[in-house]
Amino acid sequence: MTKILQFPEGFLWGGATAANQCEGAYNLDGRGLANVDVVPIGPDREAIITGQKKMFSFEEGYFYPAKEAIDMYHHYKEDIALFAEMGFKTYRLSIAWTRIFPKGDETVPNEAGLAFYEDLFKECHKYGIQPLVTITHFDCPMNLIEEYGGWRNRQMLDFYEKLCRTLFTRYKGLVKYWLTFNEINMILHAPFMGAGLCFEEGENQEQVKYQAAHHELVASATATKIAHEIDPENKVGCMLAAGQYYPNTAHPRDYWAAMEEDRKSYFFIDVQARGEYPNYAKKQWEREGIEIQMTAEDLDLLKNNTVDFVSFSYYASRVASGDPEVRDLTAGNVFASIKNPYLESSEWGWQIDPLGLRITLNAIWDRYQKPMFIVENGLGAMDTPDENGYVADDYRIAYLKAHIKAMRDAIYQDGVDLLGYTTWGCIDLVSAGTGEMNKRYGFIYVDRDNAGHGSLKRSKKKSFYWYKDVIASNGANIE
Repeated sequence: MTKILQFPEGFLWGGATAANQCEGAYNLDGRGLANVDVVPIGPDREAIITGQKKMFSFEEGYFYPAKEAIDMYHHYKEDIALFAEMGFKTYRLSIAWTRIFPKGDETVPNEAGLAFYEDLFKECHKYGIQPLVTITHFDCPMNLIEEYGGWRNRQMLDFYEKLCRTLFTRYKGLVKYWLTFNEINMILHAPFMGAGLCFEEGENQEQVKYQAAHHELVASATATKIAHEIDPENKVGCMLAAGQYYPNTAHPRDYWAAMEEDRKSYFFIDVQARGEYPNYAKKQWEREGIEIQMTAEDLDLLKNNTVDFVSFSYYASRVASGDPEVRDLTAGNVFASIKNPYLESSEWGWQIDPLGLRITLNAIWDRYQKPMFIVENGLGAMDTPDENGYVADDYRIAYLKAHIKAMRDAIYQDGVDLLGYTTWGCIDLVSAGTGEMNKRYGFIYVDRDNAGHGSLKRSKKKSFYWYKDVIASNGANIE
């Protein structure tokens, strides 16, 4: 009985972070300025990340949390040692593009940036931790945005290809698992963050977003091709912000609305996993007068360089309605959806739905039949530490426990192929959505607040010891 309760042999347990949310050191050792640096905390954040308000540099009167974040740039050895103590098999992290190519269009990479990640990967291997590396986790050099317009410009393909060749060559043998773009469907919801897009007055924003999406999809296929050429051992995945939509009622128009909402996200993965644009997307563009510039070579690249696995983030399911009068939306999420009366919500209004993870796993498996990897899942909460920095975060343990059980059901009862699980923000970091430090996800508490005050001291929460036991038992000891 115990054996069946365990996860498959070789299951990759771990945690996930992003460079711009944890590294800090935004201007050290040759690093250039990126879009993710110039997004402040506060009421203007949403307008900036959605490309509606232009902020291309630091301005007076704003606080920019990514400048220092939790200073993992100087603490990574200490942090990786803590991950190793928990027993991590893998650690998902991202590359800061501007550490490698500060402006994005240089011909020669920045050696200090390359050396930093090489040291970090070697530190992981010292403990038997496999790095899972996101090439672009919302990072875009500001020079590429100001000079070229971000991913709306086809020239971005060359800059991204150069970045990928540099990474795959330098880290051959150190990194096996790669993700091309984090939450690629975020282009439609937070286009400045997702693709460096800032819109001009009167511009057809949907046209720009889908053209940028095409460029990122071709870039992803190119990266997959190069990764396999440089090292046949490389495994390349795409990454989706997932969460299945439920119809608000049994009315057929609500079911149709849910299907349409799902398609907006699956569109990207349909291309990355199946190799071609789905007919529903082509028809949508036709209806809306959107004309995407693409070449025969682009379509050939997409067709012949599909991903090895599908990775995704899952925090909540969503609800859709075909009734325009239904407007009771959830709070605090880029993906605001209609409230589900059957679910509880987090302090930030994200609805908690472990069964929704099983449903999402099955939907993705049924659609693509490719191995999957859950690379983000977790509970953002206000943690109250004692005088030693200890947090009794039973609410986080309860959330993760329920979601891990749902994963186990999907594997053993439904037969999905799941490679691993990395919880989001395994160490407290800056929230991408709100810029807050107080919205904490980690097993490790970091003494830092929303205003940038604090000692940066790391301390273990109750969930640290719980997750350590889960990993040690390969998922058998969830209770």
